[in-house]
Amino acid sequence: MKKQKEQKEQHPILNQVLTPEFLKQFKDSGELNSFMEQLYARAMEQMLEGEMDGHLGYEKHSPEGINSGNSRNGKTSKKVKTTLGEVELEIPRDRNSSFEPILIPKRSRKVEAIEDMIISLYARGMTVRDIETQIREVYGYNISDATISDVTAKVQTLVTDWQTRPLSSVYFVVWMDGIVFKVRQNNKVINKTVYLAVGLNCEGHKEVLGMWLGENESASFWMSVLTDLRSRGVEDILITSTDNLKGLPEAITSIFPQSVTQICVVHQIRNASRYVVWKDKKQFAADMKTVYTAASKDLAWGALQDLESTWGKKYPHAIKSWKANWTELSHFFDFPLEIRTMIYTTNIIENLNGKIRKYTKAKMSFPDDASVMKSVFLALREITRKWTLPVRNWNLVINQFINIFGERCKI
Repeated sequence: MKKQKEQKEQHPILNQVLTPEFLKQFKDSGELNSFMEQLYARAMEQMLEGEMDGHLGYEKHSPEGINSGNSRNGKTSKKVKTTLGEVELEIPRDRNSSFEPILIPKRSRKVEAIEDMIISLYARGMTVRDIETQIREVYGYNISDATISDVTAKVQTLVTDWQTRPLSSVYFVVWMDGIVFKVRQNNKVINKTVYLAVGLNCEGHKEVLGMWLGENESASFWMSVLTDLRSRGVEDILITSTDNLKGLPEAITSIFPQSVTQICVVHQIRNASRYVVWKDKKQFAADMKTVYTAASKDLAWGALQDLESTWGKKYPHAIKSWKANWTELSHFFDFPLEIRTMIYTTNIIENLNGKIRKYTKAKMSFPDDASVMKSVFLALREITRKWTLPVRNWNLVINQFINIFGERCKI
């Protein structure tokens, strides 16, 4: 009751106009909706007249307009699609043709609500035809494929602006991984990788730094990604967390020589387990767990020696995969527990990839590179809306980073 009272106080005119007696004149919801469309149209036209007053510098029929150099020059009819339906508006014109309405821009035949709706549906992986059908069936608008394509094409500008935006000079952690999509190229459907980098900034917030498209994941391509980050203002990355792609640690240190590179332990567990037969997997996994859950690097190395003693003869390649990458696999032991849990795995970005899949799962393949990049960008935009809080225990974590890295934190 209190809420209803507040609404009456906020909208006195509405309550005066929409009286029971007034509403009785409408036989059904169709007539009421038609009235609301006309009311909306007249309100929009009055607002447009207000824009024209501001543009000319004087009100309609005012003597101030005499010899002013510009004046009204009639109106032009224009049909505009709104959330209430399609309405016809009379758009004022001026003699100099210099009036550019803000409310309904020239060459626009839709309000922002429709554009937002189209982009939102596109972000969820719907095709142009699916979007056209959805809007027609649910909202009663007949929107052409060309119009929908025009709206989604605007996303490319957003992608370019976002991808080239300046970045912070320092990131405490950067997680890097790729996600594979099927894309049509030269009349064939091939696999292409969207490379993603997520940074932990100085405020403790996660931030998607960018996305890059390549035909396959390789250290050389990651080199170009890191070079792009450098060109956009990144001067230092304290810790990088990556998969165990051959040559990637060297690529990182060539661009950011002071960065500590941590290979994802979860990737390593999967990699080592590939060499183990099914009947031994459970016991091998239990023994392997003593390595990465050890309390210190020395104890972890001792556990790896024990793992080799037990399984080395039967699965030498599994043990070799650990020992060959031990330096990059064991860096996380050098940090406090709160930082360890953030960097020993790329789960943060793998979870992001999983959410991107949910948005794009409707598309079995993409018609071109631009299409996949627009879809991933829109998915990222929706997902990261919820990234409003710093990481857990940030007040403690930031002090740990400062104690370890000192002035490099640039706090």
